[in-house]
Amino acid sequence: MDDADFENLSDSLLTTLEEALVDHAEAELQGSVLTVQGREGTWVINKHLPTRQIWLSSPRTGARHFAFEPESGLWRDTRDGADLLSTINAELGASVRWWPR
Repeated sequence: MDDADFENLSDSLLTTLEEALVDHAEAELQGSVLTVQGREGTWVINKHLPTRQIWLSSPRTGARHFAFEPESGLWRDTRDGADLLSTINAELGASVRWWPR
């Protein structure tokens, strides 16, 4: 994946997350940083171009990095393979769905 592909995918993901999470928490996207204020604290989700990853800072699970897996269309945790959307849905009680555009 080149930088342009990453930018398109990550922008699509962040926009989808903001739109879906607003029903479950206070969510605001500024630039490439999505801040979500939930009952348990603040989640920060942002894109990191140098590594082509999505970074998540969670009050429940700490800092995690997710890389896009083209075969499945999922953003996978670089340490344990967990899916980003499954993680966010579980932590925030949401049902966010996203697919690569």
